[in-house]
Amino acid sequence: MTTAATDLLHREISDPDTQWSLGTFGAIAEFARDRDEPVRLFESAEAISAVTPRGGIVLKSHPASRPFASEGVTRTGWSQRIALCLPLDDCAMNRRGVLTEIGPDHQAPSEEDRESVLFDLGLGARQVDCCVRVRVRDRSLASRLREHAGRAVFDPGNPAMGMILQASPHRVFIGRLGRIEVYQTIPPPTGRSPEGPHTHVLPRLLKSGRTHPATEPVPEGLVPCAHLYPPHPARDGLGEIRPFEAMRHHAFQRMMAEFGDPLTLAVKRRVVDAVLAAEPPSAIAGDRHGRTSIRIALRQLKAAGHSSATLDAWLDSFDQAGSDEGDSEAGVHPAG
Repeated sequence: MTTAATDLLHREISDPDTQWSLGTFGAIAEFARDRDEPVRLFESAEAISAVTPRGGIVLKSHPASRPFASEGVTRTGWSQRIALCLPLDDCAMNRRGVLTEIGPDHQAPSEEDRESVLFDLGLGARQVDCCVRVRVRDRSLASRLREHAGRAVFDPGNPAMGMILQASPHRVFIGRLGRIEVYQTIPPPTGRSPEGPHTHVLPRLLKSGRTHPATEPVPEGLVPCAHLYPPHPARDGLGEIRPFEAMRHHAFQRMMAEFGDPLTLAVKRRVVDAVLAAEPPSAIAGDRHGRTSIRIALRQLKAAGHSSATLDAWLDSFDQAGSDEGDSEAGVHPAG
């Protein structure tokens, strides 16, 4: 990991408005904290961590880790993220396919959890082991889960997942770059995920075997093992619209310049320059990601308060959805 990447993680772990995720396509743990929430921060050359009453995150240094910054299109806005990537061979975890008892969680960030027992759910994901942690005082749950070790948790007739949903033990998602832990109660299947740390496990998406969504432009040969989501300039932590904050926008554009795709940034700059120069719409980039960059640049100009007939013409040509008013996008990930 480069010095710039290390500095990035140390800076962002201290920002309560930065959010995090770790996992794979179909199984992900998310970590967020409130500004006034009690937090224990730890930083060293080898790792950083933040632990709150609702969850925790630990990120470890890895010589092959590479941050990659990118943006994406949402319904009428845009998302921003930095993927913490590893090469395909370096990211692989245990890929267990059945419920497996691992033993005491000696690597837990909180000392009181280090004698608690980890069970791998056996989801078979490449870059993450999705686990639950059963505390010593919950011996009954540990005993009942042991009875079903060696079976796939989603097999018909296997009661293990029902036991987990009812007991709501800690969820612990572990990868080569660290872990995210969730202490909040698991919501019912018809319920809404709580604010702050939570997990999503979607068996249908897991079956695809993908390591990340096709819409995320990760460089070839790399696998995103975790993500950080710096504060969005036009959305709050719940994804709701707020007044545009130019400072946050410029901060992420600097991250794009340092850790992103230079061709993507070049396309965006050409679009902005063309609009500000009152040039008519033109085909600047033809591939899918190039067209996405055009749309994002136009939406960012509009969000920043730029208004002109030229911008309207570009939006009409490339992004009519971005011309719509009254966008609420309730439920969009805070990064969007």
